[in-house]
Amino acid sequence: MKICIAGLTGQTGAGKSSVAGYLRQNGACIIDCDLLAREITLPGSPVLKKLSERFGDDIIRKDGTLDRRLLASRAFADKVGSDALNAITHPAITELARERMIQAENDGFDIAVLDAAVLHASELKNDCDVIICVCAPAEERLERLEKRDKIERAEIMKRMSAQPSEEYYRENSDIIINNGVGDDMKNQCDELVKQLKNIAKEKREG
Repeated sequence: MKICIAGLTGQTGAGKSSVAGYLRQNGACIIDCDLLAREITLPGSPVLKKLSERFGDDIIRKDGTLDRRLLASRAFADKVGSDALNAITHPAITELARERMIQAENDGFDIAVLDAAVLHASELKNDCDVIICVCAPAEERLERLEKRDKIERAEIMKRMSAQPSEEYYRENSDIIINNGVGDDMKNQCDELVKQLKNIAKEKREG
């Protein structure tokens, strides 16, 4: 592909969506893997059936839609559940994401960003020219999630503990955006845009 494919990842509550929004404002096509996950779990889909077999029939509501909060409470309770969720959903998300990358190139974008919390556990990491990680201190992430998701602190901590460590994300990423109190995220994002545009230019001219 002649466009820059950037992976965007990070632990829950780190501020990945804020960085994605900034990149969108600067002309990037954002491929949100959370939205793709919703597409592949529409009522009657094969993925939804597999999820119900693994996590219980009651994760499907009477109207056929997925109860995402109930699924999350079970899938993110431990690493075994999280791994099972990924094994069921990743193949379909990967296929759809690759279709969207091709579409982005056909639509004239220079940069496509794969916004994926579990990018490092996905085949899609191999499609990326560069991997960006957004990091923030655990206590700050916890406070953000309490305000955003309106769920109990114990549940949030359970989800956080099911994810790899911040060190793992840092070691397996090319660019780090620090998003804690006092960090100048805008300045970091400005520099990030320049880097991504340079990669896109090199691919076009190469």
